[in-house]
Amino acid sequence: MTARAESNTPPWRKAAPFALTALAIVLAWVLSPQLTEAVDDGGHFGLASLLPALTTLVLVFFTRDVVSSLFLGIVVAGFVLFASSGAVSDLNIIQEFLIPSIGSESFAVILLVYLWALGGLIGIWTRTGGARHFAAWAGERIVRGPRSAKFFAWLMGIIFHQGGTISTILAGTTVKSVTDRQKVSHEELTYVVDSTASPIATVIPLNAWPLYVAGLLVGTTPLFMTEQEVVSFFFQSIPFNFYGIFAITLTLLFALEVLPWEGKRMKAARKRARETGKLDRDEAEPLAADELTQLRVPENYRTGLADFAVPLLVLVGVALTGVVAAFFQAMAAGDMQLFLAGISVPIAEAFGLAVLSAMLLALVKGMDLKEVVDGFVDGCKGVTIGAIILALAVTLGTVSGALGTANFIVEIAADPFSDLSVLIPAVFMFICMAVAFSIGSSWGTYAVVFPLAMPLAYAINPDPFYMSLAFGAVLGGAVFGDQCSPISDTTILSSLACGCDVMDHVLTQLPLALAAALTGATMATLLAIFAM
Repeated sequence: MTARAESNTPPWRKAAPFALTALAIVLAWVLSPQLTEAVDDGGHFGLASLLPALTTLVLVFFTRDVVSSLFLGIVVAGFVLFASSGAVSDLNIIQEFLIPSIGSESFAVILLVYLWALGGLIGIWTRTGGARHFAAWAGERIVRGPRSAKFFAWLMGIIFHQGGTISTILAGTTVKSVTDRQKVSHEELTYVVDSTASPIATVIPLNAWPLYVAGLLVGTTPLFMTEQEVVSFFFQSIPFNFYGIFAITLTLLFALEVLPWEGKRMKAARKRARETGKLDRDEAEPLAADELTQLRVPENYRTGLADFAVPLLVLVGVALTGVVAAFFQAMAAGDMQLFLAGISVPIAEAFGLAVLSAMLLALVKGMDLKEVVDGFVDGCKGVTIGAIILALAVTLGTVSGALGTANFIVEIAADPFSDLSVLIPAVFMFICMAVAFSIGSSWGTYAVVFPLAMPLAYAINPDPFYMSLAFGAVLGGAVFGDQCSPISDTTILSSLACGCDVMDHVLTQLPLALAAALTGATMATLLAIFAM
């Protein structure tokens, strides 16, 4: 935000975040007599379970400052736990929440692989000019204007269908230079990249998603007695994952600019970019730093297509080795059912080797070692803000788990509709939307909702068709919440890869994603009527 904008900010708006945080803390104390009883009854803290997530979400939309909003949400969580236990240690949010969260293996993978390796690779490309060279190459052969540039982005999202974080990084870094040249706003690009990341991972699930869900559901109903049965059911239910299908289709129509409506903010972003060339609004704070965008190619270095293509091919090729190996093992055993169970994606190795290949290629072509290392380091610097936001987001997810936030949302939303079987798939979808939006994780939502939702659906109607409707609703609803939440890793990483302000991305994407979700919920309800 500019200095002038800050000076014009009214005092009440500056004080509002602290006032809202104080209000949430007071509510925690007011609810404190009920906290222990609530935990005993349902594995959550009742209404107080929602306070950290609600505080963060209200603040992030009110202030557009993701870092402070996440931090204050964690502070509120500490007071909720303190109000319940009376232990002063619960107020030490750094020791109790932040350090355990960022000290976990999962966060280390995000930091080392998705952020430093990604940032380092982009930093090297600023020295070799590889990405910019690819943009010129693609512009001559594929892209003819803003629509074809956005279609190219959509196509890359479909091709890189391994999962949310992976897809956003690969697609975003591949197409950003192309779309920038065609005056496609960063809001448009980030929506296309984000909306073809997690949705496509559930529609073309040649990844770890089916096995993860299988681990959650095996033994929960007679339909899911083995992991292979769950995996098979996952694939059978793909046609009923209406949000995933509609999100991908809507994004394609958006890319081709044939939608009659795309939301006021998105329309304004597109008009601004086409008419003025401004890819971000004037007061935006894009996550991509200068270290990731400014070219510093040495005078004697000859940039070629290989500077971009070799690291990218290494990345994709290594990532697919687990799929290829599983296929040949299944063929050798004569049992293709072993194929899905044997799939593994060596993402850490893929990113590491991609960075090394970019470095070695630059050295072979004559670039100084110091120049290569400086490019890598500058790239790592450029993703620092993304690392901070992700650290706080992961911490808030840990806090939400400790407070039973998802359990509480499921409990209060599912019970009133237990007698309205035709609405159950839509209810599951809306529950997952709310849970995932609150905690910023589709997999975290699956872990809570799937084991509760599928036995309930089976008790209502064990017919496989009805079960597939319920299954697809959970699958898609969680993806919506993960995709649209300002505290989700896919939201943050897609904004980082595309150079967009996080809240600009959230606010422009939300109307389009909601349209896909409402259409999907309606379709699920109509089919549930026929199933009963």
